[in-house]
Amino acid sequence: MENNNKVFLWLNTKFILGLAIIISTFIGACAYYQVRSFDNTLTVTGSTSKAVTSDHVRWVGSISRIVTLDTLKTGYADMASDLSTVQSFLKDKNIPSNQIVTSAVSMEQNYDNNSAKTYTLRQTIEVNSPDVNGITEIAKNINPIIEKGVIFSTQSLEYTYTKLPEERVVMLADAVKDAKARAAQLAQSSGKSVGQLKSASSGVVQVMSANSLDISDYGSYDTSQIEKNIMITVKASFTLK
Repeated sequence: MENNNKVFLWLNTKFILGLAIIISTFIGACAYYQVRSFDNTLTVTGSTSKAVTSDHVRWVGSISRIVTLDTLKTGYADMASDLSTVQSFLKDKNIPSNQIVTSAVSMEQNYDNNSAKTYTLRQTIEVNSPDVNGITEIAKNINPIIEKGVIFSTQSLEYTYTKLPEERVVMLADAVKDAKARAAQLAQSSGKSVGQLKSASSGVVQVMSANSLDISDYGSYDTSQIEKNIMITVKASFTLK
């Protein structure tokens, strides 16, 4: 009797396991069918690029003097004279005063092996102008300042394109068109055609120097060159029919 019960339990267990496998297989098949039925979209990435010329330049230069505590007062007087020389130079180059920003004089201690403490007095002069080529040429020819004993150096020349927001709107539309063209080619290979746009998300904007391929996952903005190339990508999903 006990053996018969064991056989009966064993048969019931096998039956239940088999039934569970059949049910789970059926459910899985139905789920797969639903996913495939509703997965009637094609997602592709489109891109577009445009060459532009920078329309704004930021030129940052600085004057400096090395002083000791004993010559600190004289050093500040020399800095004032140096600033006047630089301002006269910029005025002679017809740079409007409202395009020039002058910082306060800063002082920092120099650490070296000399027993006497020395300090560097520094003051920056910043020019912001739409005259990109003109300011660039002026920045390259600062000898008249140097010849008057002013310790002047260019810290940076940064070129930007101020119409980027407007360009981005137009380029996004072009990137979507490119994505649709790519989707059409992929759909054609499977015997389908592209329908309506379901969704689109913009990628990061890349502003690179001309002929550069230096892109970043987080976007890039090169300010070292006047000539630039803007690239925008879009991930777009289309219905298939």
